[in-house]
Amino acid sequence: MLYIVECSYTDPRSEEEWNEFYSQEKLPALVSVNGFSSSQRFRAVKPGCPAYLALHTVKDADVLSSDDYRRKGGGNFSRWQACITDWHRNLYACEAPAPAVSLDEILLLSAQPISALVTAMGDQAVEMYAAGLERSPERRTAWVLPHESALPLADMPGIYLYQPLTSQLQNPVEHQQTGSQ
Repeated sequence: MLYIVECSYTDPRSEEEWNEFYSQEKLPALVSVNGFSSSQRFRAVKPGCPAYLALHTVKDADVLSSDDYRRKGGGNFSRWQACITDWHRNLYACEAPAPAVSLDEILLLSAQPISALVTAMGDQAVEMYAAGLERSPERRTAWVLPHESALPLADMPGIYLYQPLTSQLQNPVEHQQTGSQ
């Protein structure tokens, strides 16, 4: 199951500090929560969608209401809350864990299938179906593309491109359990 958090940030003076907190403190705390197996942060390549995206692989929806999540990962944004806008949280059912996107790749998200990519990329898409929280959009498809292949798609309607801000972090315990199954 994928847990996706999207938002924008409105204060340029504190944005760097917020990003540092999120990437260096919040993300490692989240990936240490029982039931989280991976976490990665992204920034939108162009306007038209929330500026930031966090992509997490979680065991199930119950993880987000667990004591471990409340202690380690939930909340902790009070200092920056007034500057966080366009905030959305969704849980998506899918067959694959969140893809690890390297710093020279782009994460492409679309609420609609893109026939040109389906033809060109084959079965490399991650198909997601809304399963919890906001449930919007109901369906999403994700592709990991080389930077130079993704940028020409930036102006297509409904296409959102995100560049990684961090490498994908993995919970060593969860990763071992998932890898051995």
